Amino acid sequence: MMSHGPSPVCSICIANYNGMKVIDNCIRSVMAQDFEQVVEIIVHDDASNDGSADYIREHYPDVVLIVSETNVGFCISNNRMAKVARGRYILLLNNDAELFPDALSALYTEAEQAATPAILGLPQYDAATGSLIDIGSRFDPFLNPIPNLDPSQQEIGMIIGACLWLPSSLWEELGGFPDWFGSLAEDMYLCCLARLYGYTVMALPDSGFRHWVGQSLGGGKIVNNRLATKLTRRVISERNKTFVMALTYPAPVFHIIFPLHLGLLLMEGVILAMLKGKTSLYKDIYWACIKAQWIERKRLRQLRRKIQAHPHIGIKKFLSVFDLIPYKLSMLWRHGLPEVR
Repeated sequence: MMSHGPSPVCSICIANYNGMKVIDNCIRSVMAQDFEQVVEIIVHDDASNDGSADYIREHYPDVVLIVSETNVGFCISNNRMAKVARGRYILLLNNDAELFPDALSALYTEAEQAATPAILGLPQYDAATGSLIDIGSRFDPFLNPIPNLDPSQQEIGMIIGACLWLPSSLWEELGGFPDWFGSLAEDMYLCCLARLYGYTVMALPDSGFRHWVGQSLGGGKIVNNRLATKLTRRVISERNKTFVMALTYPAPVFHIIFPLHLGLLLMEGVILAMLKGKTSLYKDIYWACIKAQWIERKRLRQLRRKIQAHPHIGIKKFLSVFDLIPYKLSMLWRHGLPEVR
Protein backbone atom coordinates (compact mmCIF):
# COMPACT_ATOMS: atom_id res chain seq x y z
CA MET A 1 0.00 0.00 0.00
CA MET A 2 1.49 3.34 -1.09
CA SER A 3 1.87 6.11 1.47
CA HIS A 4 -0.52 9.04 1.22
CA GLY A 5 -0.54 10.17 4.84
CA PRO A 6 0.52 7.78 7.60
CA SER A 7 4.22 7.29 8.10
CA PRO A 8 5.40 4.40 5.90
CA VAL A 9 6.91 1.34 7.50
CA CYS A 10 9.39 1.10 4.64
CA SER A 11 10.92 3.49 2.11
CA ILE A 12 11.90 1.84 -1.16
CA CYS A 13 14.79 3.86 -2.59
CA ILE A 14 15.43 3.38 -6.30
CA ALA A 15 18.53 4.91 -7.90
CA ASN A 16 17.80 5.58 -11.56
CA TYR A 17 20.09 6.53 -14.41
CA ASN A 18 18.84 6.14 -17.99
CA GLY A 19 16.45 3.43 -16.86
CA MET A 20 13.65 3.77 -19.43
CA LYS A 21 13.97 0.10 -20.41
CA VAL A 22 13.75 -1.24 -16.87
CA ILE A 23 12.12 1.29 -14.54
CA ASP A 24 8.52 0.23 -15.30
CA ASN A 25 9.11 -3.36 -14.22
CA CYS A 26 11.00 -2.22 -11.14
CA ILE A 27 8.34 0.18 -9.85
CA ARG A 28 5.47 -2.12 -10.78
CA SER A 29 7.10 -4.99 -8.88
CA VAL A 30 7.00 -2.79 -5.77
CA MET A 31 3.42 -1.66 -6.33
CA ALA A 32 2.31 -5.28 -6.86
CA GLN A 33 3.65 -6.47 -3.49
CA ASP A 34 1.49 -8.74 -1.35
CA PHE A 35 2.16 -6.47 1.62
CA GLU A 36 -0.40 -4.70 3.77
CA GLN A 37 1.94 -2.23 5.45
CA VAL A 38 2.29 1.35 4.23
CA VAL A 39 5.33 1.99 2.00
CA GLU A 40 6.70 4.90 0.02
CA ILE A 41 8.70 4.80 -3.20
CA ILE A 42 11.52 7.29 -3.67
CA VAL A 43 13.37 7.56 -6.98
CA HIS A 44 16.58 9.55 -7.41
CA ASP A 45 17.15 10.32 -11.07
CA ASP A 46 20.87 10.82 -11.60
CA ALA A 47 20.73 13.34 -14.49
CA SER A 48 19.33 10.83 -16.97
CA ASN A 49 19.26 11.88 -20.61
CA ASP A 50 16.74 9.28 -21.81
CA GLY A 51 13.59 11.00 -20.53
CA SER A 52 13.07 8.55 -17.68
CA ALA A 53 12.64 11.32 -15.08
CA ASP A 54 9.77 12.91 -17.04
CA TYR A 55 8.29 9.48 -17.63
CA ILE A 56 8.30 8.65 -13.91
CA ARG A 57 6.81 12.04 -13.04
CA GLU A 58 3.96 11.52 -15.54
CA HIS A 59 3.15 7.84 -14.99
CA TYR A 60 3.89 7.46 -11.27
CA PRO A 61 2.65 10.64 -9.54
CA ASP A 62 2.74 8.98 -6.11
CA VAL A 63 6.48 8.37 -6.38
CA VAL A 64 8.72 10.84 -4.55
CA LEU A 65 11.04 11.94 -7.36
CA ILE A 66 14.39 13.60 -6.73
CA VAL A 67 15.98 14.92 -9.92
CA SER A 68 19.70 15.64 -9.86
CA GLU A 69 21.07 18.29 -12.20
CA THR A 70 24.41 16.48 -12.41
CA ASN A 71 25.43 12.83 -12.41
CA VAL A 72 26.58 12.08 -8.86
CA GLY A 73 26.78 8.28 -8.75
CA PHE A 74 25.10 5.51 -6.80
CA CYS A 75 26.40 6.45 -3.34
CA ILE A 76 25.20 10.05 -3.30
CA SER A 77 21.94 9.03 -4.97
CA ASN A 78 21.12 6.62 -2.14
CA ASN A 79 22.35 8.99 0.57
CA ARG A 80 19.99 11.66 -0.74
CA MET A 81 17.03 9.30 -0.77
CA ALA A 82 17.78 7.96 2.70
CA LYS A 83 17.89 11.55 3.99
CA VAL A 84 14.26 12.20 2.99
CA ALA A 85 12.99 8.65 3.65
CA ARG A 86 10.23 8.51 6.29
CA GLY A 87 10.13 4.74 6.73
CA ARG A 88 11.28 2.79 9.75
CA TYR A 89 13.10 0.55 7.28
CA ILE A 90 14.90 1.31 4.04
CA LEU A 91 15.08 -0.95 1.00
CA LEU A 92 17.73 0.02 -1.53
CA LEU A 93 16.65 -1.24 -4.93
CA ASN A 94 18.34 -1.01 -8.32
CA ASN A 95 16.25 0.24 -11.22
CA ASP A 96 17.12 -3.01 -13.05
CA ALA A 97 15.81 -5.21 -10.21
CA GLU A 98 12.31 -6.70 -9.92
CA LEU A 99 10.96 -7.96 -6.60
CA PHE A 100 9.06 -11.21 -6.20
CA PRO A 101 5.49 -10.50 -4.96
CA ASP A 102 6.24 -11.63 -1.39
CA ALA A 103 9.64 -9.92 -1.08
CA LEU A 104 8.65 -7.05 1.22
CA SER A 105 6.58 -9.37 3.39
CA ALA A 106 9.52 -11.76 3.83
CA LEU A 107 11.97 -8.97 4.66
CA TYR A 108 9.61 -7.17 7.04
CA THR A 109 8.68 -10.36 8.91
CA GLU A 110 12.34 -11.27 9.45
CA ALA A 111 13.27 -7.72 10.46
CA GLU A 112 10.49 -7.54 13.04
CA GLN A 113 11.49 -10.88 14.54
CA ALA A 114 15.21 -10.11 14.68
CA ALA A 115 16.61 -9.57 18.16
CA THR A 116 18.95 -6.81 16.94
CA PRO A 117 19.09 -4.57 13.84
CA ALA A 118 20.31 -6.43 10.76
CA ILE A 119 21.07 -5.97 7.09
CA LEU A 120 18.88 -8.34 5.10
CA GLY A 121 18.84 -9.55 1.52
CA LEU A 122 17.08 -12.02 -0.76
CA PRO A 123 18.10 -14.66 -3.29
CA GLN A 124 19.22 -12.97 -6.50
CA TYR A 125 18.12 -14.44 -9.83
CA ASP A 126 19.38 -13.60 -13.32
CA ALA A 127 16.46 -11.87 -15.05
CA ALA A 128 17.65 -13.07 -18.45
CA THR A 129 17.96 -16.79 -17.62
CA GLY A 130 16.05 -17.24 -14.36
CA SER A 131 19.05 -18.96 -12.78
CA LEU A 132 20.06 -18.35 -9.17
CA ILE A 133 23.04 -16.00 -8.93
CA ASP A 134 23.52 -15.97 -5.18
CA ILE A 135 21.92 -15.92 -1.75
CA GLY A 136 24.29 -13.25 -0.51
CA SER A 137 28.05 -13.65 -0.66
CA ARG A 138 30.95 -14.80 1.52
CA PHE A 139 34.47 -13.38 1.11
CA ASP A 140 37.94 -14.63 0.39
CA PRO A 141 40.85 -13.05 2.34
CA PHE A 142 41.13 -10.26 -0.24
CA LEU A 143 37.45 -9.27 -0.10
CA ASN A 144 36.47 -10.89 -3.36
CA PRO A 145 32.77 -11.83 -3.00
CA ILE A 146 32.06 -15.56 -3.24
CA PRO A 147 28.45 -16.29 -4.27
CA ASN A 148 26.60 -18.27 -1.62
CA LEU A 149 24.26 -20.90 -3.10
CA ASP A 150 23.44 -22.70 0.14
CA PRO A 151 20.01 -21.62 1.50
CA SER A 152 20.92 -22.92 4.95
CA GLN A 153 23.91 -20.53 5.09
CA GLN A 154 21.99 -17.39 6.02
CA GLU A 155 24.64 -15.36 7.85
CA ILE A 156 26.95 -14.14 5.15
CA GLY A 157 29.47 -11.40 4.44
CA MET A 158 27.63 -9.18 2.01
CA ILE A 159 24.22 -8.35 0.60
CA ILE A 160 24.27 -6.85 -2.88
CA GLY A 161 23.12 -3.23 -2.99
CA ALA A 162 20.68 -4.05 -5.80
CA CYS A 163 18.26 -5.21 -3.08
CA LEU A 164 19.41 -4.36 0.44
CA TRP A 165 17.13 -3.90 3.47
CA LEU A 166 18.04 -2.37 6.82
CA PRO A 167 16.51 -0.25 9.60
CA SER A 168 16.77 3.51 9.08
CA SER A 169 18.40 3.76 12.51
CA LEU A 170 21.17 1.37 11.45
CA TRP A 171 21.74 3.34 8.25
CA GLU A 172 22.18 6.46 10.37
CA GLU A 173 24.58 4.74 12.77
CA LEU A 174 26.73 3.40 9.93
CA GLY A 175 26.72 6.78 8.19
CA GLY A 176 25.34 5.59 4.87
CA PHE A 177 27.55 5.18 1.82
CA PRO A 178 30.86 7.05 1.43
CA ASP A 179 30.07 9.79 -1.12
CA TRP A 180 33.60 9.56 -2.53
CA PHE A 181 33.19 5.90 -3.57
CA GLY A 182 31.00 6.97 -6.50
CA SER A 183 29.67 3.53 -7.38
CA LEU A 184 30.60 -0.09 -6.65
CA ALA A 185 31.64 -1.79 -3.37
CA GLU A 186 29.51 0.62 -1.33
CA ASP A 187 27.35 -2.37 -0.35
CA MET A 188 30.51 -4.26 0.65
CA TYR A 189 31.57 -1.32 2.82
CA LEU A 190 28.19 -1.06 4.56
CA CYS A 191 28.02 -4.80 5.26
CA CYS A 192 31.63 -5.09 6.47
CA LEU A 193 31.13 -2.09 8.73
CA ALA A 194 27.88 -3.49 10.12
CA ARG A 195 29.51 -6.85 10.86
CA LEU A 196 32.53 -5.17 12.44
CA TYR A 197 30.13 -3.37 14.79
CA GLY A 198 28.43 -6.65 15.70
CA TYR A 199 25.31 -6.48 13.52
CA THR A 200 24.08 -9.43 11.49
CA VAL A 201 24.19 -9.53 7.69
CA MET A 202 21.72 -12.17 6.57
CA ALA A 203 20.33 -13.51 3.29
CA LEU A 204 16.86 -15.01 3.53
CA PRO A 205 16.40 -18.35 1.76
CA ASP A 206 12.88 -17.58 0.50
CA SER A 207 11.34 -15.13 -1.98
CA GLY A 208 13.85 -13.19 -4.10
CA PHE A 209 14.36 -10.69 -6.88
CA ARG A 210 15.27 -10.73 -10.55
CA HIS A 211 18.24 -8.65 -11.64
CA TRP A 212 19.31 -7.57 -15.11
CA VAL A 213 22.98 -7.92 -14.15
CA GLY A 214 25.44 -5.51 -15.74
CA GLN A 215 22.92 -3.02 -17.13
CA SER A 216 24.68 -0.04 -15.57
CA LEU A 217 28.47 -0.56 -15.55
CA GLY A 218 28.69 -3.70 -17.64
CA GLY A 219 29.12 -5.92 -14.63
CA GLY A 220 31.21 -9.02 -14.41
CA LYS A 221 29.29 -11.85 -16.06
CA ILE A 222 30.01 -15.31 -17.35
CA VAL A 223 29.63 -15.21 -21.15
CA ASN A 224 30.28 -18.43 -23.08
CA ASN A 225 32.01 -19.81 -19.97
CA ARG A 226 34.35 -16.78 -19.87
CA LEU A 227 34.31 -13.99 -17.31
CA ALA A 228 33.67 -10.71 -19.10
CA THR A 229 33.76 -7.24 -17.61
CA LYS A 230 34.24 -3.65 -18.68
CA LEU A 231 37.43 -1.76 -17.92
CA THR A 232 35.53 0.98 -16.09
CA ARG A 233 33.94 -1.51 -13.72
CA ARG A 234 37.20 -3.34 -13.03
CA VAL A 235 39.02 -0.09 -12.26
CA ILE A 236 36.41 1.12 -9.77
CA SER A 237 35.76 -2.27 -8.16
CA GLU A 238 39.44 -2.97 -7.44
CA ARG A 239 39.95 0.55 -6.07
CA ASN A 240 36.86 0.62 -3.84
CA LYS A 241 37.25 -2.96 -2.63
CA THR A 242 40.75 -2.03 -1.45
CA PHE A 243 39.32 1.05 0.27
CA VAL A 244 36.90 -1.20 2.17
CA MET A 245 39.73 -3.48 3.26
CA ALA A 246 41.78 -0.51 4.46
CA LEU A 247 38.87 0.84 6.49
CA THR A 248 37.21 -2.21 8.01
CA TYR A 249 39.81 -4.96 8.51
CA PRO A 250 40.63 -5.09 12.23
CA ALA A 251 44.23 -5.21 13.40
CA PRO A 252 46.34 -7.30 13.21
CA VAL A 253 44.59 -8.86 10.19
CA PHE A 254 44.82 -5.55 8.36
CA HIS A 255 48.58 -5.28 8.88
CA ILE A 256 49.10 -8.77 7.45
CA ILE A 257 46.58 -8.94 4.61
CA PHE A 258 46.62 -5.37 3.27
CA PRO A 259 50.29 -5.21 2.17
CA LEU A 260 50.00 -8.78 0.83
CA HIS A 261 46.91 -7.72 -1.12
CA LEU A 262 48.71 -4.75 -2.69
CA GLY A 263 51.67 -6.89 -3.64
CA LEU A 264 49.51 -9.58 -5.22
CA LEU A 265 47.53 -6.94 -7.10
CA LEU A 266 50.69 -5.63 -8.72
CA MET A 267 51.78 -9.18 -9.56
CA GLU A 268 48.37 -9.96 -11.04
CA GLY A 269 48.52 -6.79 -13.12
CA VAL A 270 51.96 -7.62 -14.55
CA ILE A 271 50.97 -11.20 -15.43
CA LEU A 272 47.63 -10.21 -16.99
CA ALA A 273 49.22 -7.41 -19.01
CA MET A 274 51.90 -9.77 -20.33
CA LEU A 275 49.47 -12.57 -21.21
CA LYS A 276 47.01 -10.18 -22.86
CA GLY A 277 49.72 -8.10 -24.50
CA LYS A 278 48.15 -4.93 -23.08
CA THR A 279 50.37 -2.90 -20.77
CA SER A 280 47.46 -0.47 -20.38
CA LEU A 281 45.65 -3.04 -18.21
CA TYR A 282 48.43 -2.81 -15.62
CA LYS A 283 48.43 0.98 -15.66
CA ASP A 284 44.67 1.57 -15.82
CA ILE A 285 43.53 -1.04 -13.29
CA TYR A 286 46.26 -2.19 -10.93
CA TRP A 287 48.65 0.73 -10.71
CA ALA A 288 45.64 3.07 -10.61
CA CYS A 289 44.34 1.14 -7.58
CA ILE A 290 47.66 1.51 -5.71
CA LYS A 291 47.84 5.18 -6.69
CA ALA A 292 44.31 5.80 -5.39
CA GLN A 293 45.23 4.38 -1.98
CA TRP A 294 48.13 6.83 -1.78
CA ILE A 295 46.08 9.81 -2.95
CA GLU A 296 43.34 9.04 -0.40
CA ARG A 297 45.75 8.04 2.38
CA LYS A 298 44.82 10.94 4.68
CA ARG A 299 41.08 10.36 4.32
CA LEU A 300 41.51 6.60 4.75
CA ARG A 301 43.69 7.03 7.83
CA GLN A 302 41.25 9.41 9.53
CA LEU A 303 38.18 7.32 8.75
CA ARG A 304 39.90 4.09 9.75
CA ARG A 305 40.78 5.55 13.14
CA LYS A 306 37.16 6.56 13.65
CA ILE A 307 35.81 3.16 12.57
CA GLN A 308 38.28 1.09 14.56
CA ALA A 309 37.71 3.21 17.68
CA HIS A 310 34.06 2.10 17.72
CA PRO A 311 33.42 -0.99 19.90
CA HIS A 312 33.56 -3.98 17.59
CA ILE A 313 33.50 -7.77 17.52
CA GLY A 314 36.54 -10.03 17.76
CA ILE A 315 38.68 -11.05 14.80
CA LYS A 316 37.41 -14.64 14.84
CA LYS A 317 33.78 -13.54 14.53
CA PHE A 318 34.59 -10.99 11.82
CA LEU A 319 36.41 -13.65 9.77
CA SER A 320 33.67 -16.28 10.22
CA VAL A 321 32.22 -15.43 6.78
CA PHE A 322 35.61 -15.69 5.02
CA ASP A 323 36.98 -18.64 3.04
CA LEU A 324 40.72 -19.26 2.85
CA ILE A 325 41.07 -20.04 -0.87
CA PRO A 326 41.37 -16.89 -3.05
CA TYR A 327 38.28 -16.70 -5.24
CA LYS A 328 40.17 -15.32 -8.24
CA LEU A 329 42.19 -18.55 -8.44
CA SER A 330 39.06 -20.71 -8.61
CA MET A 331 37.54 -18.41 -11.24
CA LEU A 332 40.77 -18.53 -13.26
CA TRP A 333 40.75 -22.34 -13.12
CA ARG A 334 37.10 -22.59 -14.18
CA HIS A 335 36.83 -19.77 -16.75
CA GLY A 336 40.35 -18.76 -17.82
CA LEU A 337 41.64 -15.20 -18.04
CA PRO A 338 38.94 -12.53 -17.76
CA GLU A 339 37.92 -10.64 -20.86
CA VAL A 340 38.27 -6.92 -20.12
CA ARG A 341 36.44 -4.77 -22.67
